[in-house]
This record gives sequence, structure tokens and C-alpha cells, in this order.
Amino acid sequence: MRLVLISDTHGLHHRMPPLPEGDILVHAGDFMNAGYDPHEIISFNKWLGEQPIQYRVVCGGNHDRLFENDPKQARSLLSNAIYLEDSGITIGGLALWGSPYTPEFLHWAFMYPRGEAANEHWDRIPNGLDVLITHGPPYGILDQTTPDGDHLGCERLLEAVQEKRPKVHVFGHIHGGAGTRNNGITQFVNAAYFNESYRPLEPAGRIQVIEL
Repeated sequence: MRLVLISDTHGLHHRMPPLPEGDILVHAGDFMNAGYDPHEIISFNKWLGEQPIQYRVVCGGNHDRLFENDPKQARSLLSNAIYLEDSGITIGGLALWGSPYTPEFLHWAFMYPRGEAANEHWDRIPNGLDVLITHGPPYGILDQTTPDGDHLGCERLLEAVQEKRPKVHVFGHIHGGAGTRNNGITQFVNAAYFNESYRPLEPAGRIQVIEL
């Protein structure tokens, strides 16, 4: 199976280059910008439906506020994707599980205070996963806004990944950490696409492709 991995398009999906061919498109959250306007979902859903990839799997992110504030409406508008929120699905024999939650920062969506509260989400991650999708990174892995910046990932998520040992862990959220890393067990992918500053518009990373 060929996975095309992206994240953090922030309502600018229409400015992305054509996606590579693949079997499963994974978006790791922040497909909205302000996150309150249903038309952001409608636009993103239309774009998803135009992609020549059979399966589209999406989790939310901190910008995707409507999925927390009005989940019934938000999910009804995302008809061209499988939406994961502390939940999973198996496609073509590949087990995927996704969550939008990240450590608390300002007043965005899907956030928890650092520490024990994180376990409410990460204890749910199943064993035997092929692909773990979280909006935020694990602590110390592709989680810095600049090379000398603080590590902003979640310590409890790192512990869960080390325990559950997924083949691939895809995330975004920290745009400056875009890239890949492999520890010999898990292929980590920060798939954030657009930079924090959109003027001028510059990609933070590139569209990632993985074969499983």
C-alpha cells in the first residue's frame, strides 16, 4: 500500500501541488484555518473528492474547532474522508488509528494539560498498528519550531509510541519540525506542509510518501 501523507494545510489545500499517486491519503489535522466556518470543511471536502486516491483518512487538529464545537455538523460535511478521533480503521489489511489531541496551548481545540491527562487518549492506542496518526508530535522527535528551539511534543505520547511500536507515526502541528526520522522500529513523519507565516506562502515541508 502506498501512503501519501500531509498535514497543516490550513485552508490552503487549493494551493498545493498535485498529489503523488497512492492508495491512502492521510491528513494529520489542521485542514481548517480559523476553524469556525463550515465552508472551510466544504472546500476541503470538495478538494479531497478531487484527489485520485481511493481512501482518504483524516484526523482533526487544534485549528479544526468546529469538529470539537459541533461534531455532528462538522463530520456530516466531511463526506469524502474517513474521520478518526481516538478511533481506528483497517484498510487493505493496514491498521490505522488517529487522534486530534495535543498538549494545552492558548485556547485552541482538542487540547489537554500536560501530564496524566494525556493518558486518556494515548492509553487507547492499540497494539499492532501499522499507522498511528496524531496531530501533534511525540516529545523530542521533529517537534521544534527551529533547530535550537524547545521541544514541544508530548512526553506521554512518546511513551505510548515506544510501548505500542507502530510501523509509521505521522503527525504535524509543529511546522518547523517537518521531515522524517526512523529509529529502526517506527518511521516518524512530520507531514506539516505550510509554514506559520503565509506571506509569502512557502511550504514548511514536502508531501511525504511511504510504502507499506
